[in-house]
Amino acid sequence: MGNDSHRGTFQYEERCFFDMYGKLHGACLYGIDGVLIEVETDLSNGLPQTAIIGLPDSAIREAVERVRAAIKNCGFKYPSQRVTINLAPADLRKEGSSFDLAIALGLLTTSGQVVLPVGERTLFIGELALDGSIRPVNGVLSMVDLAKREGFDSVLLPQENASEARLIADIRIYAIRHLVDLIPVNDHAQGTPDGQVTNQNCTASEQVIIHSYDHLPRAEHIPLCEQEALISNMEDYSDVLGQLHAKRALVIAAAGMHNILLMGPPGAGKTMLIRRLPSILPPLTEKESLEVTKVYSAAGKWKDSSTHLMHVRPFRAPHHTISAAGLVGGGGIPKPGEISLAHRGILFLDELPEFSRHVLEVLRQPLEDHHVTISRSRAVFKYPAHFLLAASLNPCHCGFFGNNTEHQRCTCSPAAVARYRSRISGPLLDRIDLQLEVSQPKDWREEKGSLSSADMRKQVLAARAIQIRRYSKLPFSWNSELSGQMLRKYAVLEQNAAELLDQTMDALGLSMRAYDRILKLSRTIADLHESEKITTSHVAEAIQYRQMDRANSNFPEM
Repeated sequence: MGNDSHRGTFQYEERCFFDMYGKLHGACLYGIDGVLIEVETDLSNGLPQTAIIGLPDSAIREAVERVRAAIKNCGFKYPSQRVTINLAPADLRKEGSSFDLAIALGLLTTSGQVVLPVGERTLFIGELALDGSIRPVNGVLSMVDLAKREGFDSVLLPQENASEARLIADIRIYAIRHLVDLIPVNDHAQGTPDGQVTNQNCTASEQVIIHSYDHLPRAEHIPLCEQEALISNMEDYSDVLGQLHAKRALVIAAAGMHNILLMGPPGAGKTMLIRRLPSILPPLTEKESLEVTKVYSAAGKWKDSSTHLMHVRPFRAPHHTISAAGLVGGGGIPKPGEISLAHRGILFLDELPEFSRHVLEVLRQPLEDHHVTISRSRAVFKYPAHFLLAASLNPCHCGFFGNNTEHQRCTCSPAAVARYRSRISGPLLDRIDLQLEVSQPKDWREEKGSLSSADMRKQVLAARAIQIRRYSKLPFSWNSELSGQMLRKYAVLEQNAAELLDQTMDALGLSMRAYDRILKLSRTIADLHESEKITTSHVAEAIQYRQMDRANSNFPEM
């Protein structure tokens, strides 16, 4: 049955003279994943007091008063015995208010006031208000997905979370607004004209037997959308005149999920180019869509849960005053940061040198591992962080270094330029695959037709299809994820191409990480040309996108 209860008697009037035990199931978030928690309730003779054990946080300890008031205001009686509530496993720290509903029903079933349906394994999620209404909680998508994988038959949750929960198939979702909604209206409650359920006929002397949840509103499953995400409302690259070399680099970045950095004077179009990058990215796969939606659900930032899972890749552009905790996640109760909210999408850092050096350095590990681990004394949380880093910067503080025009002449000394660029560390720059300069467009008035997002997206999708076929039996699907033996297997250079790359390594003093980045980039360029072999032209194009390496190798020391 839905709850495991053992009572010394089945007579409700005699329940205070016997020890009673019951168990229901609740869930909470651990990072962005749901964790199944057994809510055990024990009633025994002794002084009336309630204890919640099992490493609860303050919000869970305060649930005692919320549950007490809700039970009383719904016409039931809070047990006047010694009450012990255990949240198992006991060694896992529990946080949040999602256990309120499970605790309340555990007390009502164990005390014999309510009998839940027999033979149905149900997960209970929800926060209780003092009047018994059920309030929504964050992370319901992860909890319902966990319930499905654990073989639960149904989930009872707040009505506000129903649209989110019904995206998970093969499990029954029941939505309730109030604790007394559980009581069949024709037996113990009356409906009001506005649709609310009252409890005027429900008293503590009655035992409420709920044979099934069929009287509750059921949220029907919404199939996942398989069509491509709508991009009609996105900005288009046809608005950008000229800059064909930058558009080519952006196509490569989108096709292989490669990090990209644009450097150029103010007004050259760097921000304009990057902000249109989502319009050429492929749509999220079903697996990726579920991953991204879980992150936003856990962070409480998913606002469009009424129709489908997220299918447009996230685009996050934090201000340069952001803290390290805001970027990677953190807080007393850790929440996903901007890099996790950009998971499977784009993290755009505009005016990169203006960010704190400490903030930028925390990006180094997530860029390699595609996840971030946040350690606290009570728990360790792991958040996904597989994103495309897109950044822009001016070449110097005034923005006109390298320009020789009469009206745009650089006023910075070589030492000032070096100091400005040194705000970006070499190890971080090493992790950016494409680094190119963007200059002011010329002869743009004579341009009759600019390359559109549709044209660029067509190239990206063709290269993406090749990668999906190539890595169909592997745990990754992007060229940027190649490493170790897999990189050597799928990014084999022709003899002349290998010699060119070796010469470039010696000339520019590139690191082995930069060597691997060029290999991955060459693989994507070859895919865009529908070539299985990586030729000299592919490697040469990949090398030319390491412009910051070339600039730094020739730049004077401070």
